[in-house]
Amino acid sequence: MTTVVTMQDVRAIQTPTGRGYCSRGVRAFFARHGLDFQDFLRNGIAAEKLEATGDHMALKAVEVARGRQQ
Repeated sequence: MTTVVTMQDVRAIQTPTGRGYCSRGVRAFFARHGLDFQDFLRNGIAAEKLEATGDHMALKAVEVARGRQQ
């Protein structure tokens, strides 16, 4: 079963400031990696696509999503 990461998962990441990531930063991340931000907002994104970026925020979002789906 494929894990789907949503904006809710990204916002749940605990950052050093105690806040999740904002949509502006996530939108910029998607643009940098050639990913469709609007599709992500509507449908989420497969964890494997985020893992392929190697980005710390993306890996943390996958971790949150997998924890939610257990």
